[in-house]
Amino acid sequence: MSVSKLIGVLGFLAMTLVAIPWIIVATGRSDLYYTLTSVALLAIASGGVWLTFYIGRINIGQAAYALLGGYVSAILIVRYGVPFWFTLPLAGLLCAGASVLIGVPILRMRGVYFAMVTLVLTEVARLLALALPVTNGAKGLVNIPLPGSVTLFGIELLPDFAALDNPRRAFYFAAVVLMVVCYAGLYRLVHSRIGRLCLSLQQNEELATSIGVNVAYLRLVIYAISSFLGGIAGAMFIAISQSIYPSSFTTADSINFMLNCFLGGLAYVLGPILGTFLLYFGWDLLFKAGQFQLLIFSSVLIVLMLTLPNGLLSLRPWKQMKGAVGG
Repeated sequence: MSVSKLIGVLGFLAMTLVAIPWIIVATGRSDLYYTLTSVALLAIASGGVWLTFYIGRINIGQAAYALLGGYVSAILIVRYGVPFWFTLPLAGLLCAGASVLIGVPILRMRGVYFAMVTLVLTEVARLLALALPVTNGAKGLVNIPLPGSVTLFGIELLPDFAALDNPRRAFYFAAVVLMVVCYAGLYRLVHSRIGRLCLSLQQNEELATSIGVNVAYLRLVIYAISSFLGGIAGAMFIAISQSIYPSSFTTADSINFMLNCFLGGLAYVLGPILGTFLLYFGWDLLFKAGQFQLLIFSSVLIVLMLTLPNGLLSLRPWKQMKGAVGG
């Protein structure tokens, strides 16, 4: 990693872990912890969608995996008493496994065909959550306990959230750290040998096959990683809200995950973070527009996509990072 990128990472960590909490304490706006935690988790799920764009697929079904991950975590906690921090990776892994089974047939499709099939997945997941007894139907799962403490060799690594005066602050730090780890992993993946092979899929799958690239395997691996990110984001959401319902994640969320990538920039690993932040707060800022909120919001998005097809990060004066997704 270059010195400039290292400085950028350290600056981001200082801003999110030091400056923002200090500002919140100074202003007394503790409610912002929940808002910013939500943005961080949405950015994680959007990062998974961005990764499928990296292999040339439009994924509009990420909310299905967020819902699945949330239910897996909630069921393990409520019905089997598994500590939350153990359910977090389990939720992601189960989502990854489900995506492999689903991805084998649908990843052969391209363009709008793959996109339309993934769009259906969210509604399928919602209907399953309504129908299965283990999910408690429309009543959902409520009163989910807050995460407990984690100790190692007598040292407390994570506190008992229920014993904290302000668990929202703890959730904020946990979500930001998780987001940083996820995006560091995405950055490393993109700049690895596998990332370069994935880029060849985006450009020309037939040519990639002709030079010996296992196209089907790479597609499945990337889709599984994408779904894993959706699953852990959904699991973190249920820990914060302490409940989950079939309507917790909808088709609109899947579309927003995709829009976050477009808005921030498909050409940049960090594009989904910027896109999530702007989409989340942009929608809230237009609340005063009343009945014209949706019209103004959609018009602005259309104009941005037409004028900045590579997203807002394309306004940067420096060169686009290598391995970018084409606009």
